[in-house]
Amino acid sequence: MRGVPRRGGPGENEGMTDLDPAAVIEAVARDPQLRAFVRGGQIAVMPARHAKRRLLLDQIARAFEPGVHYPERTVSLFLASIYPDHAALRRYLVDEGFLDRKNGEYWRSGGTV
Repeated sequence: MRGVPRRGGPGENEGMTDLDPAAVIEAVARDPQLRAFVRGGQIAVMPARHAKRRLLLDQIARAFEPGVHYPERTVSLFLASIYPDHAALRRYLVDEGFLDRKNGEYWRSGGTV
């Protein structure tokens, strides 16, 4: 699966790789606490338990490079490739403090480094 390109004008975020949905799905599928939520190469179900949901959101947040601002479209395309309701997933990431948002841009603000 191809990665989702990051924000990209000349010289912006030079040398950085794309957001990689396959790497996120692989990491989630390897985690014994989270693998039950992956089906068909996507996260099929959002965990109901808060602790597991935060663990899943942390795995997803790791795909975002700290200090890099991503346009909403890039974030939406990336999240849609890993979870059917990308708007809900984006909201979870923001509400739980893993991503921040301002003026149509998102950046990583929490999670495991």
